[in-house]
Amino acid sequence: MFGLDLTIFLMAAGVTLLAGLVKGAVGFAMPMIMISGLASFLPAEEALVALILPTLLTNCVQALRQGPAAALAAVRGYWRMIATLVVFVLLTAQAVPRMPQALLLGALGLPIVLFALSQLAGRQIRFDARHRGRAEVLSGLVGGVYGGLSGVWGPPTIALLVSLDAGKRESVRVQGVVYMIGSAALLAGHAGSGVITPDRLWLSAGLVLPALAGLWLGFAIQDRLDPARFRRWTLVVLTITGLNLIRRAFAV
Repeated sequence: MFGLDLTIFLMAAGVTLLAGLVKGAVGFAMPMIMISGLASFLPAEEALVALILPTLLTNCVQALRQGPAAALAAVRGYWRMIATLVVFVLLTAQAVPRMPQALLLGALGLPIVLFALSQLAGRQIRFDARHRGRAEVLSGLVGGVYGGLSGVWGPPTIALLVSLDAGKRESVRVQGVVYMIGSAALLAGHAGSGVITPDRLWLSAGLVLPALAGLWLGFAIQDRLDPARFRRWTLVVLTITGLNLIRRAFAV
């Protein structure tokens, strides 16, 4: 199915369903779960393309959940970070086809492990928010560089929002908007890099339904979960899958 053996496709759909469920339940980690899970049994470039459409559409749902006016306000409020993120996603995406597989796997796994372990240890990365414009640009630069390689720009975005003491509703809304625009930039960047092929794009389209189903399940069970415990186990899973990517990098 979608260019894959049925068993492999079902594994990819299962990873995507889990990623959507986590996003719906706790609002983060979908691209990290998808890239670390999919790249464990698919080539890294194929895994990267596979996550693009599911993350784009689920982020549209998250960004517009409070209405178009609220989403537009988030764009106006964080335009420096968003503009910087888009530029560096477009630039960095062009490097992916030229990176050796081992280097790409390591670049995917190491930051995921560092992020997950820092969260488990209770250490939150922060930017110096005394100069908000500078903090936004730095956040967008870091997120854009890593986002172009992996589709993951969550950690620097979350770090900026924590540094600015953004409220819960604002934080969820801004993350949805930033991730939605970043996903669109990733699609455009890799359309030019040559990483996107028809077969890979069909696979990405085939994973949209599991992603949306997982997102709906996450929304449905959100109020019934112990969010702290669920988040902790999500970080444990991310650590394990990230370590597996690093292992694969040394094995290539």
